[in-house]
Amino acid sequence: MPRIAIVATGTPFSERLPRAFGYPLRGAALASCVGLALLHYVGLLPSFVGFFASLMVWAATWHYAADCMLHTAHGYADPPDVSLGGNESAGWALIAIHLLIVALCVVAIVFFPKALWPVLILSALALPAIDMSLAFDGNLAAALNPAHTWRIVTGFGTAYLIPVAINLLIGLLIALASLATGFLPKLLALPLYAFAYTYLIILGFHLMGAMIHERHERFGMAPEAEALARENHQDADEQLLEAVREESTRDPQMAIAMLVARMQDRSAPTPLHQAYRQLLRQQGLRDGLLTHGQIWIAALLANNEPKRALGLLQECIDIDPAFLPDDPNNTGTLAELATRLGMSRLAVKLCRGYLSTWPSSPAVPHYGLLAARQLGTQLEQSAEALVLLGKLTAAWPEHALHAEMLSLKQQLQDTRTSR
Repeated sequence: MPRIAIVATGTPFSERLPRAFGYPLRGAALASCVGLALLHYVGLLPSFVGFFASLMVWAATWHYAADCMLHTAHGYADPPDVSLGGNESAGWALIAIHLLIVALCVVAIVFFPKALWPVLILSALALPAIDMSLAFDGNLAAALNPAHTWRIVTGFGTAYLIPVAINLLIGLLIALASLATGFLPKLLALPLYAFAYTYLIILGFHLMGAMIHERHERFGMAPEAEALARENHQDADEQLLEAVREESTRDPQMAIAMLVARMQDRSAPTPLHQAYRQLLRQQGLRDGLLTHGQIWIAALLANNEPKRALGLLQECIDIDPAFLPDDPNNTGTLAELATRLGMSRLAVKLCRGYLSTWPSSPAVPHYGLLAARQLGTQLEQSAEALVLLGKLTAAWPEHALHAEMLSLKQQLQDTRTSR
């Protein structure tokens, strides 16, 4: 199981607040902000179709925001993945209460203009407490109970004013969005404003979750993130790391031995790998660093951390220029990534290593062509590229990429002739 990023239950809300502003811009939360912002284009559909489609988008927004709050309240540091599971009533309950507030504001504007500001202020003050109640149980009747709302408000003190301020800002942004066509083209204004208030909604619910997490005992909660971390032996890893640090000052070899078994597991966290490599470097164990590099590169790629794997690869190449991942899939993945990142020399090295180590692999034409492109178009080594293409076309005359190889070969030859 991948390592779970958790927040300790004793972490003060004031310490979490500065980092919270980056929460909607990470992982699934960022994807949700972008996706939901673009989905607001459905509001441009004609009449009731656009209206009901917009309601669906808002329901999805509140549903994911509720998931974020619950996830945070249970002690998870990272946003939750987008899911249709969990409390299915939360999204519709939240949109119902927010539509009710909008309806009250419209009634006040039309029939009781002087009542508008009291309605807005009371709504802004009550909404965070109502949102928290709805996100937990989806019970609209309980959420609208003034006594229940007051208990939530008084339970948080001055920190409660933060989600109140965010709600006011969301309302302001939505009002501006309705007027934005006078300043920006609607096709541009719609996703920009939608992204902004989706960001704020997720931020607000994350902050409410952090407030609940800090006071979880008052809500009768046992944060599940810590329980999962214990099941994942994260506490054991931290204890092991501390024991290794203590032992390393007395007997570095024993400290290395303490880590050896754990390094074989792909779920071993980064701090343990780093501590292991540091001990190996201190003892001058070059072969150990390379062997561990093979293991950790495979683990990083399996855990979807290719950029870190690429950095580790470069570190191993600095130790041994002939180093190559021992798995052809890993080598190919890193060659592709190096190409995308503009690291042409590293990409060529990996591709050449692939060709020489696994010459019979069906992927040889692909990586050979990749190397030839980098040599000829990025590194200005067209002569070497032509030699490589000549070998590839002769060895793989029936391959699907044969025509592409010949095309690149002709292109490079024409370029050399024109010079």
